[in-house]
Amino acid sequence: MLRYAAVALILAAPAVAPAADLPTIAAGRWDITSTVAELSIPGIPGFVMRMMRGKSKSERKSIATAQAIDALLVPDPKAQCRVDGQHVADGHDVQALTCPQKRGKPVEIARVGTYDRTGFVGQAIVTGVTPKGPMKIVLNQRASRVAD
Repeated sequence: MLRYAAVALILAAPAVAPAADLPTIAAGRWDITSTVAELSIPGIPGFVMRMMRGKSKSERKSIATAQAIDALLVPDPKAQCRVDGQHVADGHDVQALTCPQKRGKPVEIARVGTYDRTGFVGQAIVTGVTPKGPMKIVLNQRASRVAD
């Protein structure tokens, strides 16, 4: 609960520091890896949730020219997520997103992390409602440059 309060307070601050104040990341291919830390999804058998815990998925981003770190925080366009709020400054980033689902209500994502020139680390908490009740997924995230 405290994490959600921190997200709300930080999102009330100015959206993004001027690009000149953010570290520049190198051009190249970057992987953003999300690892399932915990999950609670009603209707899914416990053994399936235990199997999912610890699993990772990577999203590859190509950065054409040196850009500010916030270029890595932009959601994948295919997901059609809306950025409801974002604060990126002083080595910390906070983001609130709403993402549509194929069926049902959208999910909300609260993301908190730290960053530097080499990428970012953070945690994303995905919450929503399934036909069988509320769900929550906690993802540990890391972005790192993998190639030129």
